[in-house]
Amino acid sequence: MNNINLKNLKSLSKLTKARYLSSVFSLLLMLGSVAIIVANGFNWGLDFTGGIVTEVKLDPNINAAQISQVLGKESAQEVSVISAGEPGRWVLRYAKVDNAATGDIKTVLAPLTNNVEVLNSSIVGPQIGQELAEQGGLALLAAMLCILGYLSFRFEWRLASGALLALFHDVIFVLAFFALTQMEFNLTILAAVLAILGYSLNDSIVIADRVREVLIAKPKMATDEICSSAVKATFSRTMVTSGTTLFTVGALWIMGGAPLQGFSIAMFLGIMIGTLSSISVGTCLPELLKVKAEHYEVTPISDTP
Repeated sequence: MNNINLKNLKSLSKLTKARYLSSVFSLLLMLGSVAIIVANGFNWGLDFTGGIVTEVKLDPNINAAQISQVLGKESAQEVSVISAGEPGRWVLRYAKVDNAATGDIKTVLAPLTNNVEVLNSSIVGPQIGQELAEQGGLALLAAMLCILGYLSFRFEWRLASGALLALFHDVIFVLAFFALTQMEFNLTILAAVLAILGYSLNDSIVIADRVREVLIAKPKMATDEICSSAVKATFSRTMVTSGTTLFTVGALWIMGGAPLQGFSIAMFLGIMIGTLSSISVGTCLPELLKVKAEHYEVTPISDTP
């Protein structure tokens, strides 16, 4: 029996060291991510900067790569070419074509074919793009505030702060990736960031709930051992959940094509880094803030009048 307890203590000690090291790594990663965002900024998509969206119908044998090459040479910019779900029908999204107006897209695509039919075209102005950017930022802020309110209600503030810092860590890392690679940041990526908030919160709540249970059940146990035992108890569940979700997102990344590539990459990175932050930052910060069993004790109601 003593040998079993000794082995358990050794395993918890190793897990505690691993949590501390991963927390230091996560904090350095978060600081580096903030620096990258400040230094590089984002490559805002047409949803935020404004531009032209044109739907055209071409010969069915013409593919997206050929269209992108012609438009790219003409406008010296990356043009988004999306299939409209029908052979030969495409949605073109670009900021500006230098030598042709929207209605003159036939001239631009003439090297490919003379059979160009413009089905519809619309212009997204910079003012609308700015409003979308503001609304997206407000949506992200509102989500964080709602999560903060929920965590404060569900847990004592020390455990809640760990989960909240883990969420901030995940979002900052994903945003830094897009700032570093200068991939287009559009509304689809913003939707992925909001989805990452919910997914990462799930992991953090499961671990925090386990920490609270052990605190109440074993009030004399050391805090670092409590946090490590909570991570150990939920580790297999966390890995299975994250692993199966990564398989799904990976399939979406491979088979979803260019329109879903940014969303898939953001989700893939968010799930991986979210699993790490829930285990490291999510448990080490409450420990640093000295969370104790007394914080969850229920004060008995006195019968004395």
